Amino acid sequence: MEPPHTKGQPVSYQAAVTPYAPETPSEPVPVILDVDTGIDDAMAIMFAVRHPLVDVQAITCVAGNASVDQVVRNTQQILDLIGAPEIPVAAGALRPLVEVPRHASWVHGETGLGTVDLPPTQRTPEPVHAVELLRRTLAATDRPITLVTLAPMTNLALFVRTYPDLLERIERIVFMGGSASIGNATAVAEFNVWHDPEAAHIVLSSGVPLTMYGLDVFNRVVVPAERRAALKASADPIEHTLGALLGHVAVDPDSGHSFEYQVIGDAGAVCALVAPDLFTFEVWPVQVDISQGLARGATVVDRRPYDGGEGGERDSEWRPSAIALQVQVPAVLDLFFDTVTGPAANR
Repeated sequence: MEPPHTKGQPVSYQAAVTPYAPETPSEPVPVILDVDTGIDDAMAIMFAVRHPLVDVQAITCVAGNASVDQVVRNTQQILDLIGAPEIPVAAGALRPLVEVPRHASWVHGETGLGTVDLPPTQRTPEPVHAVELLRRTLAATDRPITLVTLAPMTNLALFVRTYPDLLERIERIVFMGGSASIGNATAVAEFNVWHDPEAAHIVLSSGVPLTMYGLDVFNRVVVPAERRAALKASADPIEHTLGALLGHVAVDPDSGHSFEYQVIGDAGAVCALVAPDLFTFEVWPVQVDISQGLARGATVVDRRPYDGGEGGERDSEWRPSAIALQVQVPAVLDLFFDTVTGPAANR
């Protein structure tokens, strides 16, 4: 069942929650990845390229976890690591639309890949901006493409504003971002949306069908310590790299607080694309707070029962999104590791 969506029209919602049960794809899904390749973007790229139901047609890069030039290098080095075919990769926005440039090096390390040191790449990025690669790829397709964005949505917002006539060629936008509960960049805002709230607002208001993979599930897909240790001790380059990424210890320079990276993070959003039966989705209206206040960058998910009563109908700023709220953790971890290091990786 498709979540309800209209373009530029008021949206009415029923009093009860709208369930969303997408079917598992039966053939490869054409995908464009939009990344700011840090630790978990790297794992997502590994999974997406290696899974038989994902056809990665292009990768666009944006500043976020690291500078955009570093993101391009990281992306190409990960593609080298897994022996990926030639996939077009392009650099995009250097900074958010309005906010000052920010990064998450204290979480992902100076290079964005923790302590992982991969050989220099011989791949050459596309000599065009990421927005042009998006345009070119969508204009050439004979089948709608799913955009999977695992980063601040600056590239996508620029695309939406520049080429609105091509939005109909987007099947769906699956975004790792937001939260229906707590934040991580602030008390209520998740990093990717907080990093460029105006961009997220533009994308979530675009009228393209949305799937939100937010912190509600992101924080739950934790890799057990013994599995992380076994990966890091492995002589296999891919397994060892996964272990090093998952074992990276981040230290907050302000508070001194440290934590070990333990989740597959962004990779879970791609898992949700190919195995939606492992997740529980609900459709709720979402809006991004772009005000200059404590809630800036929050995804405001209106989970009230609603029947058009006291508040009147919500306007088109409130876009319905299929939101992942529950996850079968052991099954998702098996799917991820079987794909990246196990039988599916050897197809």
